[in-house]
Amino acid sequence: MARILLAEDDDSLRTFLAAALNKAGHVVVDFPDGDQALEALNAMGFDLLLTDIVMPGVDGVELARRAAEVDPAMKIVFITGFAAVALNPANQAPSKAKVLSKPFHLRELVAEVEKVMAA
Repeated sequence: MARILLAEDDDSLRTFLAAALNKAGHVVVDFPDGDQALEALNAMGFDLLLTDIVMPGVDGVELARRAAEVDPAMKIVFITGFAAVALNPANQAPSKAKVLSKPFHLRELVAEVEKVMAA
């Protein structure tokens, strides 16, 4: 299964997401903001970045850009209520990034992660 870097500033949502992904067999390292996630990104290897867009400090789009620089093969999924922000070409989000719009069911998240990792 995948080693996932999860960046989400909503504590309860982050806990639920990490638990669902762990239950599905993935290894999840989670952080409440982009700054801490960026430190982990530079220190550890990940298969997938799962990030909110709007967060304190480094936002999800910048985190995704950095992830793509560190490891161009890393998969990226934005989890956001602001899909238009992620998809706006002016933001220069990695072109292969996927977007999962909030609200979503945990089953949808697990299915999307499995689909992205299989691609």
